[in-house]
Amino acid sequence: MITTVLILLIILYLARSFYKDHVENPIDATPEESTVVEGNFTPKTLAKYNGKDDPKVFLAVKRVVYDVTMGKSFYGPGGPYENFAGRDASRGLAKNSFDLEMLTPLDQPIDKLGDLNKEELESLANWEDLFENKYKVVGKLYENDEVVNGDVVKKE
Repeated sequence: MITTVLILLIILYLARSFYKDHVENPIDATPEESTVVEGNFTPKTLAKYNGKDDPKVFLAVKRVVYDVTMGKSFYGPGGPYENFAGRDASRGLAKNSFDLEMLTPLDQPIDKLGDLNKEELESLANWEDLFENKYKVVGKLYENDEVVNGDVVKKE
């Protein structure tokens, strides 16, 4: 009798674990299950996707915007790369620096990265490859005056 009860408890425990891991786990939720934001971003419109103001976490590398929400533990609040959330992370990634000085102010032109040396450009290329292979592209990054209501406009 006790053996039967123990076996039944083990089966219930395993079934509960399976259910929690495969049915309830929000980490397994695919991006298609939630609203996907795509489009043309400026530094100012990208800033809200920092994991605090919006649950999604986006960042840009060389003007390509990636949805890094899957890696929120790295790029979101409290993560080692949280400074890059909602921002153009290109300079910081190239220089392997998390310093706030690596970020261009939101109201300034996008960093052209013209002063990076060969090693920094190689580092940035490696990061770019990682993002291209791991995260979904959700848009492009444009200057603040190049996008109006989500549409790209020519500078005058």
